[in-house]
Amino acid sequence: MSLNLDEKKAIVAEVSAQVADAQSIIVAEYRGMEAGQMTQLRAKTRESGIYFRVIKNSLVRRAVADTPYAGLAEHMVGPLAYGISSDPVAAAKVLHEFSKDNKEFVIKAGAMGESVMSLEDVKALAALPSREELLSKLMGTMQAPIAKFVRTLNEVPTKFVRGLAAVRDSKEA
Repeated sequence: MSLNLDEKKAIVAEVSAQVADAQSIIVAEYRGMEAGQMTQLRAKTRESGIYFRVIKNSLVRRAVADTPYAGLAEHMVGPLAYGISSDPVAAAKVLHEFSKDNKEFVIKAGAMGESVMSLEDVKALAALPSREELLSKLMGTMQAPIAKFVRTLNEVPTKFVRGLAAVRDSKEA
């Protein structure tokens, strides 16, 4: 069923709004996938906060025309699904993990800002830790010197108490 002009304009506006807030866009071919597999993928992307949709390439080209993602237009050939995310790593992680288990789902390209990424670049991006992991590592690194300082300060009274206990034990014996 083809779309009328108003429906096409609505889709372009919706995709444009998503692209405006996007940090990354991943493009993947889904040729040969079963409906159940696509449903699983949609559920995973929804959980991760990724806008995932199968859209006509011509409509997406219009949506990204005057954006930093315009370089991605040359990769828009064939039956494609688009993962658009405000987290730069989330879309790459979820779609790459899904493509490992489903050989029919093939990542074609991606984009972050004005740079267009190849499949290898998307794989490297997917291997990066998430924002939450990086923040927890940073907090652990920042907390380590303070914790060590507190343990050192605590060791002084502990040694004093152990010394008193040793004197007490020697006098009792």
